[in-house]
Amino acid sequence: MDPAEAEGRRVLVAVDEGDESAHALRWCLANFAAPGDTVLLLYVRAPPPTYSVLDATGPVGFMFAEEATAAVEGYSKQVADAVVEKAQKLCALHGKENGEMKVEVKVSVGDARSVICEMVDKLGADVLVMGSHGYGLFKSVSSVRAVLDRLTEDCRWFCRALLGSVSDYCVRNANCPVLIVKS
Repeated sequence: MDPAEAEGRRVLVAVDEGDESAHALRWCLANFAAPGDTVLLLYVRAPPPTYSVLDATGPVGFMFAEEATAAVEGYSKQVADAVVEKAQKLCALHGKENGEMKVEVKVSVGDARSVICEMVDKLGADVLVMGSHGYGLFKSVSSVRAVLDRLTEDCRWFCRALLGSVSDYCVRNANCPVLIVKS
């Protein structure tokens, strides 16, 4: 047996604050991940807002901008900690009932779409699992999808912005199979 097969798969699960994310993780644990697999929990925080000296109205405004940035950064870290803790508890509960599996946690900062795809490569993920928020307003309209297929590449960026989402971007750009779990 190949040593890589003995170690199991590396299953990257993108987690966030949404119920869809928790549902995707639960589904992955119950139906996809197996003992011996490594579940990689990835939470991507938005980058902190930046303020320049030009944004501030004098020294008081600049000091306020620094305080606001620090407050936003602190809150962002608290949210990340809470999301990761919830995901780890789901994994631990599943492990007690169905056999332990290795769980690793990664928290990164940046645009969720690009960071998730980068982490697929960096962490050596065999598969990416993520929930779908269903924010794509026109995705259910098949005629819009047919029109999209006929557009030139120059026009597609606009339609992708209209139709796009983090999961849609990852399906198109991740260097591994992507499993989207619908709620």
